[in-house]
Amino acid sequence: MMEAWLTVAWVLLMTNIADWLKTVQSRDFTMTDIILLHPSTTPHPGGFKCFTCEDAADNYECNRWAPDVYCPKDARYCHTLHMMDNHGDSVSVTKRCATLKDCLFTGCADVTDNGYQMCSSCCEGNICNMLAPRNASNAIFSSTSPLASSSRGFLPAKLSYIIIGIFTAGHV
Repeated sequence: MMEAWLTVAWVLLMTNIADWLKTVQSRDFTMTDIILLHPSTTPHPGGFKCFTCEDAADNYECNRWAPDVYCPKDARYCHTLHMMDNHGDSVSVTKRCATLKDCLFTGCADVTDNGYQMCSSCCEGNICNMLAPRNASNAIFSSTSPLASSSRGFLPAKLSYIIIGIFTAGHV
């Protein structure tokens, strides 16, 4: 009978120790940890993050391994370039922080050398480039704030549609 009570006491003691160890796992935080854990704490006013990768095999691989860092102060948008083969399968995905100048040409275009299609999009907002553009309906420039017009008065998204229309009209 005494052995049963000792076993019960031993199990209860080990359970309490295990629970205590789960709550004690502390470590010192660095300034980087604090910035990453608290999205309201940015390195500069209006700071945001984009998914970033270079020539990833597909959108999933890009987002999965994208480093979690803030965009530079001069960047205001997230840019995505998606290349697909003639079956619509991903060949490469590149994502990065971008300036307005980097976002002037959005949309899809055929790469005539190999039959591939490239789609480019830009967006404004924290990690807004989660999806990769696959066609003209989502290869767009999306902005939450008014854009400054170009010298001819076209907004960047409209300008890109005009340029893509000229290129595709010549290949039809």
